Amino acid sequence: MGTLTVSTNLPFKPAKADEGNDCAANIEGCSIYRMLPSHAKEYVQKNPHLLEYLHTYPVNTHGMPLFFSELKRDLKGLKDPNLIYPASEETFIHIFPDPVDARNYYIPIEPSFLHSVNDLIPAVEKQLVNLLDALEHDPKTDAERATVLKELISRVVYVTKPGETVDGVVGLAASQQGMKGKIVAFLNKDLTAGPDNGDKEAPLVKVPRLPDGRIVMNPQEFKAVEYLMIRDKIDLGVLKPYIQDRWIEDITCDGLGPIFIEHKIFKGLKSVIEFRKSDELDQFVVKLGERLKKPLTYRTPIVDATLPDGSRINIVYGTEISKRGSNFTIRKAMDDIISILKLVEFGTCNYLMAAYFWICIEHGMSLFMSGETASGKTTSLNAVTAFIPPEAKIVSIEDTPELQVPHKNWTREVSKAKGKGEGEGSDVTMFDLLKSALRQRPTMIVVGEIRGVEGSVAFGAMQTGHPVLSTFHAASVEKLIQRLCGDPINIPKTYLDNLNIVVIQSAVKRPSGETVRRMLSVNELVGYNPDTGGISFVEVFKWNPVNDTFDFSGKGASYLLENKIATLLGFPDHRKAEIYDEVDKRARILERLHKAGYTDFQDIFHMLIKVKKEGLITIGNLGG
Repeated sequence: MGTLTVSTNLPFKPAKADEGNDCAANIEGCSIYRMLPSHAKEYVQKNPHLLEYLHTYPVNTHGMPLFFSELKRDLKGLKDPNLIYPASEETFIHIFPDPVDARNYYIPIEPSFLHSVNDLIPAVEKQLVNLLDALEHDPKTDAERATVLKELISRVVYVTKPGETVDGVVGLAASQQGMKGKIVAFLNKDLTAGPDNGDKEAPLVKVPRLPDGRIVMNPQEFKAVEYLMIRDKIDLGVLKPYIQDRWIEDITCDGLGPIFIEHKIFKGLKSVIEFRKSDELDQFVVKLGERLKKPLTYRTPIVDATLPDGSRINIVYGTEISKRGSNFTIRKAMDDIISILKLVEFGTCNYLMAAYFWICIEHGMSLFMSGETASGKTTSLNAVTAFIPPEAKIVSIEDTPELQVPHKNWTREVSKAKGKGEGEGSDVTMFDLLKSALRQRPTMIVVGEIRGVEGSVAFGAMQTGHPVLSTFHAASVEKLIQRLCGDPINIPKTYLDNLNIVVIQSAVKRPSGETVRRMLSVNELVGYNPDTGGISFVEVFKWNPVNDTFDFSGKGASYLLENKIATLLGFPDHRKAEIYDEVDKRARILERLHKAGYTDFQDIFHMLIKVKKEGLITIGNLGG
């Protein structure tokens, strides 16, 4: 990515350094260290930069932050959160309250936080040039590049031991003054400017060297240099802490100003990292595009891509179409797959709804998970894939790989946009992939999202007996029907009953002010009514916002359960109501699994296989 100047806008006036105490040499004698709980002491022992940060933080004014090794969802209730948690082994996050704004502060604490090594990095880079030119083999992956870079840095640097005095050192460096010197330098610098505080390239300054040319650093400086070099040359630069933080859902830069974050626990936050100059922001997004092999130019100013971790990114380049400057939005990939029982735990659905999905999907019903952006559609769709019979052959089709299917016989296909310099026909659309999937004899087709003409192929697949699971952008069944029947999808209304189930999901705000995701309704499409010209549907489950529960309004009137599945299984008319007993039984099974601690996605999938093999779901066995 290359080193980039950005601004760190701390939300508090930094505390003054303790002139009589160098905690780097005597951590046990540090007053801040003695105030910490035991698990926080372990953190600062391994990561001295965290203690450096705490020395700049005004403890006397704001109190010591709480330290969490792992965040819990009940922290959502904190009114003014002031806490620190790890985003990785070396990076920590400080959530700090802002009493005058709806968004609190998000402060990444990296090994380079005090910027005490910015004079050393140009010297290290200059030393590395000759070594890089002499490399015999070009590393292929980011992991290989990081390993090579670490090894080369260690060859041009001499790391002092605690208390060691090195003879023959040439040059002076304020950075050798320990923690106290670094904090004093940090407090004296302009906090509203970037590390080098200027537009021009910072000139090389004298750094301490051995006679053989190696640069002398203490262990903390070495760790900071190594971190920054890998962060800026191999990783995504200043975005690294945000990408590492598994509690982040979305990262947004609207142009000049701070980076904004949507957090799983603390919702909307604003980062202390800011872009202050348009040319620097442009430079950052251009390098980001190059890193992703999606070059940005004035002719192609908009890019959609996938980050190395699977996150989705949209970049808009230049002030001609983005008046506040270049912008980007990152939708973080799920680090762990949310299971259906986790959704029950979150209140997104209940056991009966999960049991209903289980029996319907097991027996080949097609389902669309529909809702607005960020309503949790993909998460819910992924959760219900555990109900697809384990022996099924599945083909998934996406434009950005997000789905995680637990089945072994899974073909995963991703669309490909035409790259720069590629000829006609080099792009592969979801429409192409969906047509190809029909030739692969799948048991189930899972489409990441239906947006355009691929919708007509999906309905063609349903008509020929291929069940389809997908997400769709629509806030109600009526809107979904309008979009399906209009341009560019153009599904005839008489075909719509090939889609069996429409789940409407939304992010809703509760009276407490908390935003939660709920399945507002589960609906069965019955068919086209020639008298009215409309599509009739049955609402099987409905969310009750008054008490935040779900009503099984379709019990005794489910078209799918009685007229499709029960008929498929050979139930006579007078016994079709027994299908509801099976839904109740499956709901009890899921509840028992949940109480037994089975909430992991893979664990639930394997337990459902075991439940079926042991004959606990006899209707499922008859249907198989």
